[in-house]
Amino acid sequence: MASEISRKYEVVVVGGGAAGLSAAVTLSRALRSTLVVDAGEPRNAPAAGVHGFLSRDGVSPGELLVEGRKEVRRYGGTVTSGEVVAARTSAHGFDVVLRDGRTVAARRLLIATGLSDELPRVEGLRERWGRDVLHCPYCHGWEVRHRAIGVLASGPMAVHQALLFRQWSANITLFLNDAVEPSEEEWEQLSARSIAVVMGSVLSLEVTDDAVTGVALSSGKVLPVEAVVVGPRFEARSALLESLGVETVEHPLGIGKRVETNAQGATSVAGVWAAGNVSDLTAQVMASAAAGVAAGAAINADLISEDTRRAVSAAVGPFTAEIEARVSEKILGNRRHGLDAAFTGRIEGREAG
Repeated sequence: MASEISRKYEVVVVGGGAAGLSAAVTLSRALRSTLVVDAGEPRNAPAAGVHGFLSRDGVSPGELLVEGRKEVRRYGGTVTSGEVVAARTSAHGFDVVLRDGRTVAARRLLIATGLSDELPRVEGLRERWGRDVLHCPYCHGWEVRHRAIGVLASGPMAVHQALLFRQWSANITLFLNDAVEPSEEEWEQLSARSIAVVMGSVLSLEVTDDAVTGVALSSGKVLPVEAVVVGPRFEARSALLESLGVETVEHPLGIGKRVETNAQGATSVAGVWAAGNVSDLTAQVMASAAAGVAAGAAINADLISEDTRRAVSAAVGPFTAEIEARVSEKILGNRRHGLDAAFTGRIEGREAG
């Protein structure tokens, strides 16, 4: 449900995941009026739990976000459901337009819209995504340890993924899926780690009793597995940023497109920050939360600089001829005419004599 919002905020955060909510808590604790607009499409929604998040390991993604929204509101921030469809620069900073017609003004923007996972076109893959179809060993490796794991090649990182998951299981099969040809060095590595390699394209996943049980090849052969690993192509949800003039760039590893920022999340466009998976394609939840904190602190510092400049300008005001004469008289006295007091005294003495 959309909540009541004001017409103007110091900061509008687009995206209510770990990065956006962490930034909003930081900004609200800094006494900044902050609005989070959340479209309600968390990337990790299918996962049973969040892992690698100190003190919250295993918490469901939904519960983590519920608690995060409570923290934002505890410090005076506002969270509303909605989709931002446009943002444009204005005299006060930015105008932000929601799909339902609501419009708010902001001095600064933080975009934390995350990314989309583009999966290979294999029947059953999307339906099992985040459950027993995985991509990150640090997120899900423990949960599938010692099981039969199939690694479905989808790009240049496939061999790397197989070698990674070998740490969690001795039963790893790499399905080349006509997507990659290992180098001679990689063949040696796969052999040395006892990783089986299967040629041919993958047609679909076999599912029994709501669990992956096999990988079906186009040849008709089915190989048993208990979990499937695949490296999706990551695409930053960057349409809003691009509309503001922020460009996306290809990740150095060739795994997708992201938005470039500095270490604090500032983009190439003044007043616009980005945090989380939209700029860091491989960040886990805790890293995204940390990026949100860093961006929130940087935005507050930027606003402090602007507030200070405005305060100085208001205190000094326009430097008119009248002000110049008043300041000169106060500081220089008679010297403002090119005469100092001692010289003036000597002249007056001679005249008296």
